[in-house]
Amino acid sequence: YVRFHLISPLIQQSAENIVLFDTFVNILSHNLGEPAYEADVAQLEYKLVAGEHGLVIRVKGFNHKLPLLFQLIIDYLSDFSFTPAVFEMITEQLKKTYFNILIKPETLAKDVRLLILEHGRWSMIDKYQTLMNGLSIESLLSFVKAFKSQLFVEGLVQGNFTS
Repeated sequence: YVRFHLISPLIQQSAENIVLFDTFVNILSHNLGEPAYEADVAQLEYKLVAGEHGLVIRVKGFNHKLPLLFQLIIDYLSDFSFTPAVFEMITEQLKKTYFNILIKPETLAKDVRLLILEHGRWSMIDKYQTLMNGLSIESLLSFVKAFKSQLFVEGLVQGNFTS
């Protein structure tokens, strides 16, 4: 089991940054779909989660091939690229996801409650409006570059690994 948390103070600075971060993580997951398929068949699991403070990378499975899967994820992260068609597809999916959160009373109530309790939190309405106003490919590329330059990493490795 390997878990790394890539923490960046950049994410919580604005609603636009949160939306750009969500877009980045979704595109990264999309890009990994095909190359990580063989790992999935070999019963290695991975998950990318857009956390509040950064990207959480979780990998688990048999230890002898796990570092290869983790290296694949890191390679795709460091050489991040995408096509305009993928960018459009992911932003449309995010619009639907945000809208579905807004129309459910229990998730909207949770968001409002957390907005009251947490300092520096951006509401789902702010994120949805930012996304509806439109994102540019250039803004995403500059955000990803800034995100990768301001990272703090926490990691946990459990299982049959040597130091």
